[in-house]
Amino acid sequence: MNIAEYITDIGGGRAIATLLVSMLPVIELRGAIPIGVGLGLPVWQAALISMAGNILPVPFIIAFIRTVMDWLRGRSARAEKFVAWLEAKGTGEKAERVRQAQFWGLLAFVAVPLPGTGAWTGALIAALLNMRMKRALPPIIAGVLVAGLLISLATAGVIKLLF
Repeated sequence: MNIAEYITDIGGGRAIATLLVSMLPVIELRGAIPIGVGLGLPVWQAALISMAGNILPVPFIIAFIRTVMDWLRGRSARAEKFVAWLEAKGTGEKAERVRQAQFWGLLAFVAVPLPGTGAWTGALIAALLNMRMKRALPPIIAGVLVAGLLISLATAGVIKLLF
């Protein structure tokens, strides 16, 4: 049983399962849209729910990730390693491209539906680059909308090919 089926089975419903899956790092809307469709939601509904769920954690990540990282630092070797990994992910080569291009760089980074990109990593990069919330949110939201459209079109195309 996968997480979406589990949430649905305990009474969460298909929409809630899709929303919660879209809020997870790594999976985000790239996995939630096909999961929502697989649970029986129309593509448009799975897409809207997934986009909303993918955007929900972004302001919290931008506002609190540095505090969480500072709190984790020194707790244990594993926590220290995790913080170092987050910092490397948020300040590496991809972050430098975002720093240079600002709005368009962050939008493109979030919009491209590839592993290692997305709203979570975009928010992490924005936070570690000290971007203000009002400058970081619009390109991240726009990127989520573009990614949602791309994944929806791909999901709809796969459904038409299979059925």
